[in-house]
Amino acid sequence: MTAVTAPPAERDPAGGERPAQAAPLRRLLTRPELGSVVGAVAVFLFFALTADGFLRAASLGTVLYAASTIGIMAVPVALLMIGGEFDLSAGVLVTTSALVSSMFSYQMTANAWVGVAVSLLVTLAVGLFNGFMLTRTRLPSFIITLGTFLMLTGLNLGLTKLISGTVSTKTIADMEGFASARAVFASEATIGGATLKVTVLWWLALVAAATWILLRTRFGNRVFAVGGNAEAARAVGVPVRRTKTLLYMGVGFCAWVSGQHLLFSYEVVQSGESVGNELIYIIAAVIGGCLITGGYGSAVGAAVGACIFGMTSKGIVYAEWNPDWFKFFLGAMLLLATLLNAWVRKRAEATA
Repeated sequence: MTAVTAPPAERDPAGGERPAQAAPLRRLLTRPELGSVVGAVAVFLFFALTADGFLRAASLGTVLYAASTIGIMAVPVALLMIGGEFDLSAGVLVTTSALVSSMFSYQMTANAWVGVAVSLLVTLAVGLFNGFMLTRTRLPSFIITLGTFLMLTGLNLGLTKLISGTVSTKTIADMEGFASARAVFASEATIGGATLKVTVLWWLALVAAATWILLRTRFGNRVFAVGGNAEAARAVGVPVRRTKTLLYMGVGFCAWVSGQHLLFSYEVVQSGESVGNELIYIIAAVIGGCLITGGYGSAVGAAVGACIFGMTSKGIVYAEWNPDWFKFFLGAMLLLATLLNAWVRKRAEATA
């Protein structure tokens, strides 16, 4: 007669035993985006009950658009934070991307796509510069990217006024290639009464790609390793310099996408656009579960953090509150999310 073996039991921290079926709950508690998902549900329900029109299809389309414009940049910023670094130049780099594309096409009377291609090279070069300076000088990323932020801010304003004579670019709406570029970066479609911008598709694609990279590739393992302990990662053969440089170039690529959307949505660009948004990108990543210390977080969490931003920014408008309170709510959500993420991390470490 064959003996029947009981399912394996797991030792409870208090000293008892618990069934193996508890493992799914443990895995859920260790997910970095758990706190942001709970927060997103709470924010959604709050505005659904207090803001008239929040649940209308048109309103939800507006919320998704606001979330996507932040989410496109929150994804690479989240990966960079998981890798243990910051980028304070991310916001102004979006404007640089748009200005380069616009002014190059206008001044050279070239096809709009030529300006788009040149802009991509410039933003990747800025990312490469940040990564090179960080890994070669060993200065904190805060100092490196703050310097880049200031330089780009000055270049954006100085070159725009020098070339255009004003603080904004000339329109390129009548140039060859503009219509096709707008279709790629700034088109929209109406579905069920909601106007969906193409930025939502870019956002979802970037979240999917970043999640695959983090969870299914060797590079993703390296990102977590260098964020957790760069010296230990270097000791076991992880190319720390290359990994961090590629993360900064990823920020440059997404800044290019955001910048082209800015340009082809409005046809002209103000040289001071997007300054200050770098803090919102970081906030979205932190709300989404990324730790300031690195080595922990997810792209999905950053996307949820961007959703919270979109719901809050538009929910306040639909509730007819004074929008001056938006920054207060954003700061409160940042503190609450940080506390919740710290609790989740402690739970994860306790059950590991």
